[in-house]
Amino acid sequence: MNGIQALLLDLSGVLYEGDNMVEGALEAVEVLKKRYPVRFITNTTRKTGRQVCEKLRKMGFDIDEKAIFTALDATKRFLDERDARGYFLLFHNVEGEFSDYTSENPDYVFVADAYTDFTYEKLNTAFRHLMEGAELVAIAKNRYFKDSDGMLSLDAGGFVTLLEYASGKKAQIIGKPAKTFFHAAAVSMGVDPAHVMMVGDDIESDILGAQKAGMQTCFVRTGKFRPEDLQRGIEPGFVIDSIADLPTCLKMEQGGIIVVKKEVSCGSSIQAEHSTNGTIP
Repeated sequence: MNGIQALLLDLSGVLYEGDNMVEGALEAVEVLKKRYPVRFITNTTRKTGRQVCEKLRKMGFDIDEKAIFTALDATKRFLDERDARGYFLLFHNVEGEFSDYTSENPDYVFVADAYTDFTYEKLNTAFRHLMEGAELVAIAKNRYFKDSDGMLSLDAGGFVTLLEYASGKKAQIIGKPAKTFFHAAAVSMGVDPAHVMMVGDDIESDILGAQKAGMQTCFVRTGKFRPEDLQRGIEPGFVIDSIADLPTCLKMEQGGIIVVKKEVSCGSSIQAEHSTNGTIP
């Protein structure tokens, strides 16, 4: 195992669930920030980066907005790099962020979690743009998330798949699990991806995505976690009960290199499930 020099923390499902903070998350983040660089990355598309930061600060987190990487911000970079315009399926709360990028003859159709703003009319307009030559882009393609009522709710993935099927086009993904999204966060900290650990609750977007980006991973049993996730052939480097356990599972050594304490049990059953990957001989 390579030494961990920096962390990427998912937000929804790791630090909070809906409007409720995960128990012990505030204290854990404060400890982790003192040890090494941290970036907060999210596929949340109902809020802007500024709004996400405001939510975290209201919960008590001391977080700089510059440390937050959102799929919406990555979408703007995507458009700027290509001098392109788009048609956007977005929640009305964030539509204003893309008013300067909107066109009646778009180069791309962008799909995010539009929540209650998904309508047949908007989806059909998106479909027609695709059939007229626009390319399909998923700002995020998550299947579902844990909502404020404690239940799972549909995310953007199903709607992206709908448009893929109807148009025959494959969507390019902007946020997690795209390698470019993970790598941009790593570059901002000046750390090689191999020395970055991604902490998340989504076995596909967070864990598998980070692994394909060359990063180490830690899977939390909060948020959208379901026991069957561990039976899907994707093996996280570590499994812990929640972010609150992470500081206990990591030990700082000289030079800022982090290794796992062999004697610490990271979560209720991690040693039974991941004793090989989750410890240092």
